[in-house]
Amino acid sequence: MSETNSGSWKTKVRGLLGTKEFYRKVLAIAFPIALQSLITIGVNMMDTVMLGTLGEVALSSSALANQFISIYHICCMGIGMGASVMVSRFYGMGDMHSLKKTITIMLRFCIGFGLIFTLATAFFPSQIMRIYTPEADVIKGGTSYFIWSIPTYLLLGLSLDISLALRSIGKAKVPLICSIISFTSNIFFNWVFIFGKLGAPRMEIAGAALGTLIARAIECTAILIYFLKIDKKIQYRVRDLFMKVKDLVPEYVKISLPVLISDAMMALGNSVIAIIMGHIGSAFVSANSITTVTQQLTTVLTQGISQAGCIVTGHTLGRGDAEQAQRDGYTFITFGFLLGLAACIIILIIAEPVVGMYNITPDTHIIAMQLMDGVAINVIFQSTNSILTKGVLRGGGDTRFLMVADVIFLWVASVPLGMLTGLVLHLPAFWIYLSMKVDQIIKCFWCIGRLRSRKWIKAIKGTA
Repeated sequence: MSETNSGSWKTKVRGLLGTKEFYRKVLAIAFPIALQSLITIGVNMMDTVMLGTLGEVALSSSALANQFISIYHICCMGIGMGASVMVSRFYGMGDMHSLKKTITIMLRFCIGFGLIFTLATAFFPSQIMRIYTPEADVIKGGTSYFIWSIPTYLLLGLSLDISLALRSIGKAKVPLICSIISFTSNIFFNWVFIFGKLGAPRMEIAGAALGTLIARAIECTAILIYFLKIDKKIQYRVRDLFMKVKDLVPEYVKISLPVLISDAMMALGNSVIAIIMGHIGSAFVSANSITTVTQQLTTVLTQGISQAGCIVTGHTLGRGDAEQAQRDGYTFITFGFLLGLAACIIILIIAEPVVGMYNITPDTHIIAMQLMDGVAINVIFQSTNSILTKGVLRGGGDTRFLMVADVIFLWVASVPLGMLTGLVLHLPAFWIYLSMKVDQIIKCFWCIGRLRSRKWIKAIKGTA
């Protein structure tokens, strides 16, 4: 190889890997987000471990009940991440008036969706559980979990969406601190109410829901106090919730509605997949809940990088530097692939010890190990495409394209293949899982092509 070719190759590699300044900026945002995600996963893991000691019925009941709650969680993520695209762009432009209007629209959507889910859970808890499983004991346990979860929706939604707004202006540490408070509260109150400690009644699965509710209330109170009383950048106040935002609604709808539809349809698709799992049997549901926690633990940094990608891209484009945003995009996907590969190796190493922690039957143990293998392969593709779909391309405002990709590949590929392999062919758990996640593989290659086309950079207009 000639010196010229060698130098050109090294330049390309350095371009893909990025600069020190790039990593300093990205990791300053990503690490607090990743740590907050780790704490959230830790809460879910403690719920799983504590309830796992009570048997598979309690574990399956809470897992399926949380599938419905997660629909609202993902809807709020859609509302908040859609707003985050605009907030980060307006912050880069210095348009604080439009930024505040965007937050107002976001909070109105969040509260509206929260009320819908609250009423549905309050009036139809057992009917919702019957959608997920035909097993009477699991329905009864899930209904008990729902009753104590009714007030959780609004608390969860407000905490999540305000956190996303703060992250979009670089204030990632504040939501992290609030999550640490929530984490410690959740573990303590779960221990008290699940097992009846310190004189409290032994509530078992209902105790897990109550512990989570108390922790959500503490977290929401803390973040509201900071956002409404202490923050000096946005300076948002309760009266701003009633400000006129009509002039920005069309732009918000254009950017944010595809994100909401995309995430809502993905939530519904994931819920259908949970229904498929529920009809395969409680052993499959229990095994999946174990592997889900493991996957989340090994991809927390990827989630942080994804959100950092959206924020950094928004700030860069807000300053008008499209070429830098394109270069950063290639660095992000390289980083995503390497993170996915590392996560794959970690999952394969820890699979046996993690599954061995749980009090499960031998059949469930075998299913869990097969699912771990599927998770390890899938995480490589999921890591790469999530940094593009939830990060760079979303930060560029290309939300309509992403909506189409998310909806089509999930509903045309993953859901039908999951039904075929799980309910018709009854294949081993490994193949069922990969069939359910095939959309992640397809999107990986689809979105790399979109990045290369440069069509993902969209203009966003403010009102200032």
